Amino acid sequence: MIADELARELRAAGLSWHPVSGDTFAIDRSELAGDRFTVSEMTIEPHEFDTGTILGFNGTTEWALDSLALEDALWIPREDQLRELLGGSFRHLARTSDGYRVTILLAGEDRYFDEEDAATAYGRALLSLIGATVS
Repeated sequence: MIADELARELRAAGLSWHPVSGDTFAIDRSELAGDRFTVSEMTIEPHEFDTGTILGFNGTTEWALDSLALEDALWIPREDQLRELLGGSFRHLARTSDGYRVTILLAGEDRYFDEEDAATAYGRALLSLIGATVS
């Protein structure tokens, strides 16, 4: 799982989130640092309104929170979601002596992203790809 800081960088770069069951998110407040939540049809559901998406906390008696605006949630994409978002630029994932290397094709050249875990390598690659697309 990627760190909150990388998730914030991805969000700031323009990665948008359309919540579906199984997605992981954090409430981006210091008092809830480290807490993770999962969108689930039984407990946390996205509700679409003209004004935006609200995450509804259904039947969570331990919470005093009924809903949360999507803007207040920090999506923590999973490894498979990050890989999928790389699309056709993704070349391969390889194990290294220090962790993992993700290779993507960017501007006609292979680019390498080495990290201790695969999810972070995918996240760094995606951040680079978004940055190149926006530039």
